Amino acid sequence: MKAILALADGRVFIGKAFGARGEVTGEVVFNTSMTGYQEILTDPSYCGEIVTMTYPLIGNCGINPEDIESGRPHLSGFIVKEACPYPSNWRSTTTLDEYLEKNGIVGLQGIDTRALVRHIRDNGAQTGIISSLDLDPASLVEKARKALSIVGRDLVQEVTCKKPYHWTEGPWKLGEGYQRAGDSRYKVVAYDFGIKRNILRNLVGIGCDVTVVPASTPAEEVLAMNPDGVFLSNGPGDPEPVVYAQENIRQLLGKVPIFGICLGHQLLALALGGRTYKLKFGHRGGNQPVQRKSEGQVEITSQNHGFAVDGDGIKDSAVLTHINLNDNTIEGLEHCKVPAFSVQYHPEASPGPHDARYLFDRFATMMDKHRKSRI
Repeated sequence: MKAILALADGRVFIGKAFGARGEVTGEVVFNTSMTGYQEILTDPSYCGEIVTMTYPLIGNCGINPEDIESGRPHLSGFIVKEACPYPSNWRSTTTLDEYLEKNGIVGLQGIDTRALVRHIRDNGAQTGIISSLDLDPASLVEKARKALSIVGRDLVQEVTCKKPYHWTEGPWKLGEGYQRAGDSRYKVVAYDFGIKRNILRNLVGIGCDVTVVPASTPAEEVLAMNPDGVFLSNGPGDPEPVVYAQENIRQLLGKVPIFGICLGHQLLALALGGRTYKLKFGHRGGNQPVQRKSEGQVEITSQNHGFAVDGDGIKDSAVLTHINLNDNTIEGLEHCKVPAFSVQYHPEASPGPHDARYLFDRFATMMDKHRKSRI
């Protein structure tokens, strides 16, 4: 069945539908990862976005119930060069096409994804529409132009949990699967702004008893749980409208150690008086080089964000710890006086390299020091 992608600037791509049939709008972005499409599909940070994969063959490993990062896919649409209909992997239980159709995700294949990615790099990420219903290019371009922008929208409320829950699953081991939580050394409260499950698994892996709470949970409720640390999760979209989270972070600073990832990093910066800005086409993929400023060591990192932190507003309260070597954007910060730090990238990977897993141990060390200081 024919399907069309139309961008707000008038560019049109004609291909074939797969997954669910229908019509969806979203910000059209690209991800440069060669593997991990299943984790990308289920990452809540992609809410409101139509994701284009740069690797040409997607779906060849199928879909399995273990490699998911949330309960369902959250992205608006999915674009690939070729969707493999015959997966070959011992863990696969269904095809990519069947999975998208079951979950109501509209897909597009058979277009020149290289041309689309080059267009986004030159002109910036922008609103687009995929349709297998309306096949009139002019009509679709007009719809794309009228669709809501991702800027200024609070997408966190679309992906956060509705009530607190306890997480006990640990990291995955070959031949054994996901480990169960053992004896816990730390009590951690994790704010769910769109949290990935592998973050929670890594927290369990360093000995954390993890309670996940909704994004708008007041700081006083979190402190009443008497945690050793608070985690600020990843999440979708523009951080500036998420003002309730910024205020809660301000109230928590200095009272409990804080570790933030991705959106959590941006929210921490805003809580410190900084600001954020939209990147031209964002960082999405498992191959972003980041330099650790203290040692000069380079880490290859997994990233997924369309906004970045401006360092001018936080230079009096925080030091910059990591920087992106592609464009010199800020990738990490640490508060000068209280135990709080964050990174823009994903140390839990999934998918991606494991160069930055040490940051979870750093969080554990910070909680140890804070606990001793209270004795």
